[in-house]
Amino acid sequence: MNWFDKFPQLSASSLQFIKTKIDNIFFSFSAVHGEAIENFFDPLLHFLILVEKLLVQTPWPIILFASALISYSVSKSFRLTIAVLLGLCSIGMIGLWEDTMQTLSIILVATLLCVTVGVPIGTLLHNKKFLQTIVNPVLDLMQTIPTFVYLIPIITLMGIGKVPGLIAVCVYAVPPVIRLTSLGLAQVPTRYIETAMALGLNNLKVLLLIKFPIALKSIMVGINQTIMMSLGMVVIASMIGVSGLGSNILKAINNQYITTGLLNGFAIVVIAIILDRLFQSVRKRK
Repeated sequence: MNWFDKFPQLSASSLQFIKTKIDNIFFSFSAVHGEAIENFFDPLLHFLILVEKLLVQTPWPIILFASALISYSVSKSFRLTIAVLLGLCSIGMIGLWEDTMQTLSIILVATLLCVTVGVPIGTLLHNKKFLQTIVNPVLDLMQTIPTFVYLIPIITLMGIGKVPGLIAVCVYAVPPVIRLTSLGLAQVPTRYIETAMALGLNNLKVLLLIKFPIALKSIMVGINQTIMMSLGMVVIASMIGVSGLGSNILKAINNQYITTGLLNGFAIVVIAIILDRLFQSVRKRK
């Protein structure tokens, strides 16, 4: 007899009762509070639409000029600046400029949201072991649970649209910035902190003037990973209403359009490489 045969199991009827009960509780909560939750996220929706319109409606020469200016400012490298311009021009030449700007808008907003939420949480965790034991398993679940699983409650609560897609991206992409913020702050040498305290600095000044500057490289790595993970989520997020390159890839999968899928994948890779190189340049300068 198999050892697992002796393991106590719930009967099929009991298991079905529990599942039905949980589903009904969740559906009831969604029916009562769903509209309030949507209203709560309305400012985020307006901000996302504003960023998208700004990127889509701005003439491409201005976008190229701004990209070149930013690239050279952070890297001081003509080679990287030219590579950024060539990458963006190649996207425009294959007719994916507007879709790329839509995707870039949600990546920028998602990254901003992840940093706004993740850095304070990571700061709170870095010297509190008790909170780490609670939050770290949650972060593990956020990164290991298949993304389609947590799309279900998001869709149930908020339906299909840009904000649910944005939240799905953030749930998947926020753990790196939390972890690396906490790690970077925790690894600040004790002697620096003790010297600062001896000079009369309080905990807040030590955090802002000593810990954050030293941990900045680690925090930047976390932000970089968050951006890369956000880009990896755009295809899945397109299933719940996020437009852009991910939506095109989803259509290509459904209709077996090989070329369409490859071209949109190429555009995502170009954006990923550009953002990664820019953040690497920022880290090196810091």
